[in-house]
Amino acid sequence: MRRQILAFVSALIVWVLVASLLNRLLRVGLSGYADAEPAMAFTMAMKWARLTLAGIASLSGGYVLARVAPDAKWLPVILGGLLLVGFVPVHYQLWNQFPVWYHLVFLLSIIPFFMLGARLGIPKQKVAVE
Repeated sequence: MRRQILAFVSALIVWVLVASLLNRLLRVGLSGYADAEPAMAFTMAMKWARLTLAGIASLSGGYVLARVAPDAKWLPVILGGLLLVGFVPVHYQLWNQFPVWYHLVFLLSIIPFFMLGARLGIPKQKVAVE
């Protein structure tokens, strides 16, 4: 149980750190992004960059979770679900600032990306050669 709690906390921290770092990189590397961010007046490319950022953060969180607690099969779903629940009110408030597809892609991809990241993070069993 202690290992699962550590995995949960570590994965959440990694999600926040990766999302924050990638958002800072978008501000510096994507022309016009920093100016568009306060008003959320993003171009199509910026919207897809933000969705990609969220996907990478979820993959990273799931990966770390599985590396710390590889036997915690349901933990990626639980953490992804909690993030989903946390982001629903945020997206509700922003509903008119983004197209419906953007909200759906973001919200519906959190759990699958956590699960995929966890699957990629499970240590491979060493196969004994006879």
